[in-house]
Amino acid sequence: MDLTTTTKVEKVSDAEIEVPVALVEKLTVSYRSGKKLIPVLADLDLTVAPGETVAVVGESGCGKSTLAGALVGHLRAGSGIAQGRVLIGGHDLFRSSSAELRRIRSGTVAFVPQNAGHALTPSMRVGDQIGEVLRFGRGMDRAAARAEATRLFGLVRLPQPEQLLSRYPHQLSGGQLQRVAIAIGIAGAPRLLVMDEPTTGLDVVTQAGILALLADLRSTLDLAIVLISHDLGAVARLCDRMLVMYSGRVVEAGPTAELFAAPAHPYTRGLLASVPRITAPGLPVGMTGGSPLGPGALPGCAFAPRCGFAQDACTHDPVPEPTRRPTLTDGRVSACLRTEHVLAQPVWTAQVRPRAKREIGPVLLSVTGLQVDYRSKPDPSSGPTVDGIDLEVRQGEVVALVGESGSGKSTIAWTLAGLRRSTAGELTLHPRDPEKVGRAADLTLPAAKRAPRWRRQIQLVFQNADTSLNPRRTVGDAVARPLRLLGLRGKQATVRRDEVFADVGLPISFADRLPAQLSGGQRQRAGIARALAADPALLLADEVVSALDVSVQASVLGLLDDLRAEHRLGYLFIGHDLAVVRGLADRVVVLYLGRICEEGTVEDVFGAHGAGGVNHPYTRLLLDSVTDPMPGSTGRITPPRTRSDEPESAPPPAGCPFYRRCEQRIEGTCSTQAPPVRQPADGHRIRCHLPLVELDDADDPIGVR
Repeated sequence: MDLTTTTKVEKVSDAEIEVPVALVEKLTVSYRSGKKLIPVLADLDLTVAPGETVAVVGESGCGKSTLAGALVGHLRAGSGIAQGRVLIGGHDLFRSSSAELRRIRSGTVAFVPQNAGHALTPSMRVGDQIGEVLRFGRGMDRAAARAEATRLFGLVRLPQPEQLLSRYPHQLSGGQLQRVAIAIGIAGAPRLLVMDEPTTGLDVVTQAGILALLADLRSTLDLAIVLISHDLGAVARLCDRMLVMYSGRVVEAGPTAELFAAPAHPYTRGLLASVPRITAPGLPVGMTGGSPLGPGALPGCAFAPRCGFAQDACTHDPVPEPTRRPTLTDGRVSACLRTEHVLAQPVWTAQVRPRAKREIGPVLLSVTGLQVDYRSKPDPSSGPTVDGIDLEVRQGEVVALVGESGSGKSTIAWTLAGLRRSTAGELTLHPRDPEKVGRAADLTLPAAKRAPRWRRQIQLVFQNADTSLNPRRTVGDAVARPLRLLGLRGKQATVRRDEVFADVGLPISFADRLPAQLSGGQRQRAGIARALAADPALLLADEVVSALDVSVQASVLGLLDDLRAEHRLGYLFIGHDLAVVRGLADRVVVLYLGRICEEGTVEDVFGAHGAGGVNHPYTRLLLDSVTDPMPGSTGRITPPRTRSDEPESAPPPAGCPFYRRCEQRIEGTCSTQAPPVRQPADGHRIRCHLPLVELDDADDPIGVR
């Protein structure tokens, strides 16, 4: 495949296209395992023009991150270039000396890692970290470096940049950390910025702000960007072209809008069908099969075992090459032998799995007036971290907590689990089977003081299964540990372990594997199995799918829905992906700075078509920040409509918690008086001073601001 002769980029002259900022030709990367060389990338071609944004998408294990490393001249230990070359600004990275490579990384190409919080040095102030790049990369003295760092922090829209230079990474929010990482990336004035999952794990408002920032930097600095991502909504909004990778190879490439409107490869279709959409209620069907194997592991097309279009010819060598097929436009290539047949099929049909039957039972959890205060002593300039929380979860019901980072979602979950102390309020867990368990339990007690029969009734499923599972213990041991704490031993524990493995769709043989030997989706299933082992009544699910690929996410969401119906579980589901929340939840509670702004059924809060209806201004901000991957969604990016796209760190002492960022605030009222509860429908409650007629924004289309 050669994209260098077929790519056309808007707003870039023909002369500039002839000299790409990045050129990858027939790149094959392998790593050594014993006496064997295992390919990771195979015959990969990529061209990036100045000012162009190219996305690289695909499931975990497809080779995206290896390609990102190669673009900055880095491969993991034990890996090597088997063939091909990587040219950045005309320089072959893997034939350059160490001094040349440092010069190229200082001024031609830069890398922004996925997790800025982990990538930044925790013991250094962020000003010193960007200062290193400016002093050693651009030869500035300390005074000039500090002035330039202040300018760069302002360029990436960090508030009070001069003050932020003196802060440590742990003193910044997730969005601020990502902006610091971007500022460090552009400090050397590069022509190409390689970004590995820059919006993964961020809430929708922060994500929208980062995407708007990247769009501005691209036009202001004439910056080319390679975006490694599984967030297809972000790709649809930001990128000119996209490469779809599977099993170390490019299976499709072309202009983003065309690939979204009419994907030519079955794998691209499968990825798009796996994305939950806020405009289409329900859970996506997702793709069947497991994670991709490496290049050459199977004869013919590596996707054939999972493909609904596959024929016998697809399973035999040679491997299909990405080429321009007769029905494709200029700039598009596909590695499918049946491209014409794939394009002839309807694309954007309602591919939604039927939701498991809803049987909502009696109240399982009731919370009244919950308050959690992290302050060591009263502070007149702020209020408690969480205050005035009232909610219920019934048997078989999914209640979602949504809001930006710092809105108190996890604090509420940890308090219910007994890992945080409440300072006020009533927390009650009602028995699922009153005859068997007895009277209700007081959840204001810490976990250590709760009776074992009640501890088992509430279980946590964590966001990151990689860190929540002990890497040195087998998966079977992790699942069996709660059983031992509950008194089950020997054959009884083994039988129960096998039952929950079957419930979550894991083979019994996986019990003997370590977490590192499982894929991301399999590890998350193991985390769910561990929570189910105690036979709980209530699951606290904290961002359980936010770090997963869209195809894996779809299967895990389907599993959660099936388990809820089969075991009549109640879920308190914490999420920032509003499309996921709309597909899974029954009711939604919108939080800002530990206060409830709005609550109601999914239909009340999201509206009939996901565009909202009568909503609190903060809910409207969340809905407007959603990037929904659908035809026509590849439009202009603008920052969120708010006085600040960064969440605040502490709640105000009085009034509406959102008034400082609200564009519709009533001066002198919102800052001093608690907002009244307005009820546009039975069970739909909005806490706002504005009358309902001013909160009705249903005719304003979602995601176009």
